[in-house]
Amino acid sequence: MACDLSNGRVLPCKDSVGGLKNIYFINYGVDSTLISTSGAEDTVASTDFAASTAYKYALKGNSSLTQNIQSSRENGTTAFEQVLELTLPKLSKEDNYQIKLLSFGRPHIVVEDYNGNFWLVGREHGADVTGGTIVTGAAMGDLSGYTLTLTAMERTPANFVSGSFIGGTAGTDGPTIDDGAA
Repeated sequence: MACDLSNGRVLPCKDSVGGLKNIYFINYGVDSTLISTSGAEDTVASTDFAASTAYKYALKGNSSLTQNIQSSRENGTTAFEQVLELTLPKLSKEDNYQIKLLSFGRPHIVVEDYNGNFWLVGREHGADVTGGTIVTGAAMGDLSGYTLTLTAMERTPANFVSGSFIGGTAGTDGPTIDDGAA
């Protein structure tokens, strides 16, 4: 494996914004092409999700994806910790049940940001709920809802997802999307 740089980087335009728009949970190991390490290390095709159902959670404010590079000169290792911080307002018995299932599982997660990027978190090993709260709040303006921290440890940064992840034809271009609207 070549470890030498292959590109420079110019100062980009100031046209990007922060924040997450949606996340999509896919049960771990549903589609083995997700966890295959062959091919491009930086991109996953939306067609790789064709056999999957993605459970969409809409987000608004206070949610973020941070990737921490953990490198050890002594051990000769590098890993990428992918940390997803979520705030989900409003408590419900249905959401309690899904949060419990999410906490017991280790899903793959596709993260959609406000720049139109899609990222695959937990490609090889899935993501684990490593913390969070179910909170009623104390004052009228306090959060009544859920905060979750999901963490994945991978050999590469979160992969970009190419193609039409949400606009394709289910089963051929991308996953079946379950957005909770009945």
